[in-house]
Amino acid sequence: MDENFDREKVVECMFDPVTASILAELEDSEKECSFLAEQVSISESEVLERLSYLIEHEFISKNSDDGKCILSANSEKLTALVENSENFDATINGLEKMDSYLN
Repeated sequence: MDENFDREKVVECMFDPVTASILAELEDSEKECSFLAEQVSISESEVLERLSYLIEHEFISKNSDDGKCILSANSEKLTALVENSENFDATINGLEKMDSYLN
């Protein structure tokens, strides 16, 4: 796995509620950006902005098909990130931080 990314930043992206909803949509198959934008009630440009770090580091692929933006998740890379023991600890820490903000 390419290690040239900030693991904590990726985990933060994954646990952002809107980004998590988008990732859940991408879990089954690739989707059009316009569909994802409708699902989470934001603009297509905001979808791409929220996913930009994940796209940059190939956790999500962005392609064009007949002028439409198509996104797909690299499930293997995302799973490997979460399952790695170091990353699991970072994930737990991220959840604890999120919980402290909410409470």
